[in-house]
Parts: sequence; structure tokens; C-alpha cells
Amino acid sequence: MRKIVLLIGLHFSLCISAQTNISITTTAADNIVKGTYSPANYTASTVINTQGKIACMLDDELSPDSLLSYLEVLESFYNRHTYSDTVSPDTGIGASRRWVHQKLQSFSARNDNRLQASYLQFDQPSNTCGAANELRNVLGVLPGTDPMSPIVIVEAHMDSRCEGRCDDSCFAPGADDNGSGTALVMELARVMSQFTFEHTIVFMLTVGEEQGLLGAAAMAEYCQQNNIEIKAVQNNDVVGGIVCGQTASLPGCDPPYSVDSTRVRLYANPAFLLPHQAFARTVKMYYDEKMKGSVKVPMNIEIINREDRVGRGGDHIPFREKGYTSVRFSSAHEHGDAGVSDTSYNDHQHTSRDILGADLDNDGKLDTFYVDVNYLKRNALINGVSLTMLALGPETPDWTLKKDAQGARVEINNASSPEYRVGVRVLTGSTPDFDAVYRFTGSTFTIPDLQNGTFYFISVAAIDANGIMSPFTKEERVLTTAATPAGTQDTFPYSLDCNLFGIREMPALKNRSIEFQSISPNPSKGEATFVIRVKELSNAELAKISIINNEGKEVQNLSLDLTIGENQVQYTHKGKAGMYYCQLIVEGKVVDVRKMVIQDF
Repeated sequence: MRKIVLLIGLHFSLCISAQTNISITTTAADNIVKGTYSPANYTASTVINTQGKIACMLDDELSPDSLLSYLEVLESFYNRHTYSDTVSPDTGIGASRRWVHQKLQSFSARNDNRLQASYLQFDQPSNTCGAANELRNVLGVLPGTDPMSPIVIVEAHMDSRCEGRCDDSCFAPGADDNGSGTALVMELARVMSQFTFEHTIVFMLTVGEEQGLLGAAAMAEYCQQNNIEIKAVQNNDVVGGIVCGQTASLPGCDPPYSVDSTRVRLYANPAFLLPHQAFARTVKMYYDEKMKGSVKVPMNIEIINREDRVGRGGDHIPFREKGYTSVRFSSAHEHGDAGVSDTSYNDHQHTSRDILGADLDNDGKLDTFYVDVNYLKRNALINGVSLTMLALGPETPDWTLKKDAQGARVEINNASSPEYRVGVRVLTGSTPDFDAVYRFTGSTFTIPDLQNGTFYFISVAAIDANGIMSPFTKEERVLTTAATPAGTQDTFPYSLDCNLFGIREMPALKNRSIEFQSISPNPSKGEATFVIRVKELSNAELAKISIINNEGKEVQNLSLDLTIGENQVQYTHKGKAGMYYCQLIVEGKVVDVRKMVIQDF
């Protein structure tokens, strides 16, 4: 049976009647989504398929300038209401969706024509705004190397609205709601089309979100009808604004007009017997472990203990209703609560004021931006890293929680992964985050640090040989009847260093006190000499060499006992043949890197 890996989308579901005549209009895209295709027909001329290379290229190539260009065009369509003009070449939803479709085709043309642009077409028998035939989501389908593995979907809604839910002719630029999410998905499609993944990724822009999540419901229904499993859904809605409005749907923001450009919120259904909030913790851990330590402006992901804001909703909900794992990304600061019927409402959301920015001095150029494209780029990176790990990594493990006189333990059924993670939450915890995370090998693990007579929530994830983690499982609840000894919490060792992948070249350091001069012989058959030259000795005692494989995982390290002048350090390789990176680390900072090739020996 085919599975779907990830879906990223946006808003609230009020589906009044089921969609009918649902179809993917392009045969190739339809076959890929259903898993009835030959991967050989979609092989990239240059295969880029390692997590480190992909994640670091995402950080470098996702572009605020590209995001800005998409937003300018989206705003120029005047109105993207689901029921607006479908014939005009330059206004309305028809012109909007044709432009997005054309952009996806152009991205494909640059990357071996692998990304298949298509529409998901459906009829809407009735709605608050009336019936409509041939509503269309836009899809970009990037085929994976394993047709039978879950597909990954990243989505946002491209339709906009102003004060009247059914007003299809007002000026409705929808720059933040939801031009921001649309631009994010388009930019991910542009950059990720060059990469090769095991799982198929679907980039989807929906319509009808503002009338009741119609497009998302159509896709969820289509997947269910065709036995397409979904591994997870990531929905992006209102992800570009950083200014708090006078109003904002709870949990809200305060004070009005304050700015937050380093925090994004992640919403998921919090029921512990469902997998949604466990997946939210997974997304956060992907970013925190893999990329947060190396990006220029680190982001903080705040998991909210709700499926959406109070009284609101998004395109992740129809997938949850069909049993598919889903989450929603939203800015920490929203400019409004959509209370457009209130005469005192002066915020931007769901009004003609939801524009990209303002020209304060009337010189024809925007002086202030309501959608911050640098913030939007950082949110795109969080999404892209999650997609990458899902589309390359292992499946969620099958496990059992056992309770006995010694406490509580995890048992992995048919264990096959090198390592596993266990996340632990206390029932009375103040946040949805884990209180502790542990890592273990083998098939059984007694959970440390449990107190007698306390309720805990337990979740498990697998880690493959490349250090990629699966999504965490839904939680199991246990009331302990015994205390367990203290344990060592996870150190999260599988971070990525983009200097190793040739993405960010390390700048030359003048007057460097310690230099990594050479490796000889290189290539070698496992025995090599590292030459380190020391000019000053003040920090030499804090130096070491870390040996990193192609996936960014440390496989060996050597502490250095250095003296002034040339130091020769003998190295014996204990792992497999291949390409490795030797980091010279001083006081915890990488100051030099050398490539090393180990031949079969």
C-alpha cells in the first residue's frame, strides 16, 4: 500500500458537503502519487541525495529575493478568491493558479523535467458561497526512488479574501494570508526539485480554504479513496508577518505592534493517543538538532497545545479528520483575528489592507514590509529540513510499553534500527515539549528517572545509520509503581556542519595560531599522518580532530597534545572506506577542515 510522508498546509475546515469528481489532471503526476511509475524515468542527471548536502543547500539557496518576487506577483492578481474570475489573464483565481502552475513547470525544466506540474480538480456541490465546478488545487509532484514508500506533501492555500467571505471582486491581495505560505511552498519546490529522495514529495497550493478548507478536504478525500497513506502533513498559513496586530486570535500576541522575527508556532491536535503533536515535536527536533547551531539567525519553534488558534482552523484539519498526521505552521505574531464584522477592527487579516508593504514617501518603492521575507525564508528552511528528513529517513517503529516491578520499559518489536529515541513527558508538564529524551541501542530500554506513582507519556522514534530520525510515535500513558535510577539524557549528536559539504567555504583566517596543513597519504588505506602547525600555544591544549562522514556524523575523534612548530599525528581509520572530513577544533570551534579519502583495505 502506498504511503504519504508529509503535507504542509494552512487554515480552518467548515466543509458543508463532500467534494465530487476529484481527479489529478496530469497522468504522470497521478501515477506518481499512486505509486504506479518507474523511478528510472525520473532519474536526475546529477543525483544529490544526502541529508547534509540537501539541508545545507536549502539554507544557502532558499532566497528572500525569490520569495519577494512571488509575493509581488501574487498581490498583482488583485483578488484570489476561490469563486473569482477564472478567465481573465491577469486578475482572479484563474490567472493566479495558471501562473503558479507555469512556475512549477519552469522549475521542472531546470531540473531534468522531474517535477510534474498538475491540478487536483474537483466539484463543490454546495458551500456558503454556492456550488462550483472544476475548482483546482495546483500540484508539483517530485517522484521518489521508491514508488511504494510514503509520499511527502508540503502545502499552503493560495486563495484570498477580504471582509465578505463570498465577495469575489474586492481588492483581496492576501499578502500574508496566505501569499506568505504560497510563496514558501513555491520556493521549496524551486530549490528541492534538484534533489533525489526515497519518498515522493508533493508541493500543493489549495483553493477554497477561506470557504471551509475545500481544497485540502478534496486532496484528503482523494488520498483516502485511492488508499494513499500519508506519513505527515505540514500546513503553512500566515507565516510571513512579524508585527502583532491590535487583535490576534488566542494564544495571541502582546503588546500591539510589537515585533517577533525569530519564533514560529506549530499547532497540532494534542490528543496523546493520536500522532499529531508527536510529529510537531519531531519537526522541532529535526531543526534543533540538525541546523539550529549553524544558521546565522536561529529560529525558535514553539509548540502550541492546540490544533489551531481559538475559533480558527486550517488545511491540516481535513487530513487529521481522515486519520492522516498533520501540523500547522503560523507566525508567532498575527496582524488580526479576522474579526472583520467589528467596526473597530483596523488590522490587516481578511481585509484589503493585507498588503505586502507600504510606500511611506510616495516614491514608488515600498519603505516598510508587513511580510518579512527574511523571516519567511527561515520558516521555509524549517519546513525543508523536516521534509528532507522525512523523505530520506526511517519509518516510525512498532513498539510496546511494559510496566513491571522495575518501572517502565520500551520494547521494540522486530528491532532493525541502530538506535532509538525515547521521549518522556510528565502528565503535569507545563508545555507540550518533552521533559526528557533518551537514546538507546538494542530492542529494550528501561526508562530512567521515573518517580513512583507518577503519570508519564512515552513516545519512541527510530534513528537510522545516517543519523536520521523517524517521526515519533503517538504516546502511551503509564502510571509508574516503581522508581528507576537516573540516566544519561540524549546529547543530540547528529548535527550538520555545512562547512563539510562545500556549501559554505570557511573564510581564510589571518594569523591563525593553529593550522591543519596536510593529510598524507591521501587517499590512504586506513593509515595516515595529520600535520598540524602551531604558532601560539595558548589554546593548543583545547584542540582535537573530529572525523565526520558524508552524513555529518562523527565516527572518530583524536585529542591533540600539541607543541610549538610542526606536529605529526598518526591516524588509524576504524570504519568503512569512503570520503571523510577531518575537522580541526579549537575551544569548541571548527578552525580548519581537510577532506580525506579512505580506500578499501
